[in-house]
Amino acid sequence: MQVIKVEHLSKQYAIGGSTHNTLRDAVGGFFRRNSAPALQIFSALDDISFTVNEGETLGIIGSNGAGKSTLLKILSRITKPTSGSAEIRGRVGSLLEVGTGFHNELSGRENIYLNGAILGMKRSEIESKFAEIVEFSEIEKFLDTPVKHYSSGMYMRLAFSIAAHLEPEVLIVDEVLAVGDASFQKKCLGKMREVGEKGRTVIFVSHDMNAITRLCDRVIWLKDGTIRMDDEAKKVVGAYFHEQANLGAERTWEDGDSAPGNEYARLKSLRVCDENGESIQTADIRRPIGIEMTYQVLKTGKVMVPNLHFFDESGTCIFASHDWDSKWRTEPRTVGRFTSTVWIPGNFLSEGSIFVGAAVTTYEPLEVHFVEWGAVTFNVIDSLDGDSARGDYAGLMPGVVRPVLRWENE
Repeated sequence: MQVIKVEHLSKQYAIGGSTHNTLRDAVGGFFRRNSAPALQIFSALDDISFTVNEGETLGIIGSNGAGKSTLLKILSRITKPTSGSAEIRGRVGSLLEVGTGFHNELSGRENIYLNGAILGMKRSEIESKFAEIVEFSEIEKFLDTPVKHYSSGMYMRLAFSIAAHLEPEVLIVDEVLAVGDASFQKKCLGKMREVGEKGRTVIFVSHDMNAITRLCDRVIWLKDGTIRMDDEAKKVVGAYFHEQANLGAERTWEDGDSAPGNEYARLKSLRVCDENGESIQTADIRRPIGIEMTYQVLKTGKVMVPNLHFFDESGTCIFASHDWDSKWRTEPRTVGRFTSTVWIPGNFLSEGSIFVGAAVTTYEPLEVHFVEWGAVTFNVIDSLDGDSARGDYAGLMPGVVRPVLRWENE
């Protein structure tokens, strides 16, 4: 059953100029009329349409200014669209900006009841969830303190706990989770997953692509106020990463001098593939990953060794690998086209973006026939299924590799 139906939704804002809605605006505008900039119209959302089904966990991604927060404010009934419609069935619990929906002069306890009343809940319903809300938020000691004295982290803890535990049919969570500490973020992600498993709908906006892919089944990518892509999470996040990096998971070079190389060899193509030989942009951390390099040998007489270099998002070299066991380690390559593929085992790389550099080298004497740094990139994602090195831990895990190691206990 459809819970959310968005049709031809647009939202425009006026930038600059003045509309003179009040006497103060009119008087101020009189003195500024000669220097005031012309009124401009900015489209935060431009004719977007989509539906969300009951029990679906939808992620929304995009760069700053793409229209994500505007969309959530319309869905949360905070602002009205300029045109189009957004229909929602059932109660909506929203966690947008820190402090939204709170009354600063009221205590944490009083704000719990206030938010429940806004959602249309009876007092008895709120009281049945009260203990769970307080326990999850971990702010029991400050429950009777006015929330104006709360830190941003305390605000977020209580706001998320209220939104998640008062059982709305639709839970909307913005990037505000970034305010919390790592341990509480883990609790929040786990709670959102639990909410989805109970058949309620979750909409989650975040710049943390790892959190998006672990939590969401489907992702919408907004760009310049329009829907750039709407598909399963792995595909959308992979495409988003590659546009951000201006690279792809598959590249080819035309014949001639434009291809990287010299008189002996030139690079023809490079791609990332799965164990079935299919090209991929996003890889499951548990599955093998292949990097296939095709190159043309133009002149014989050199022992040529293909090699690949792998880097993380910070530019740290994770490792380098070359063809160490083929007959071509000792024999000169013949003229022709060669394809060499290296296989990275599952449960080896850590999650995140991986950049690949490709080269063909002669070692004795040392001669680099071509090297193309950052030739392709792909994204590794880790799930919460519990059968990777992550286990059931949902927080940030450091490190450039993530092997599954054997543990013994006595």
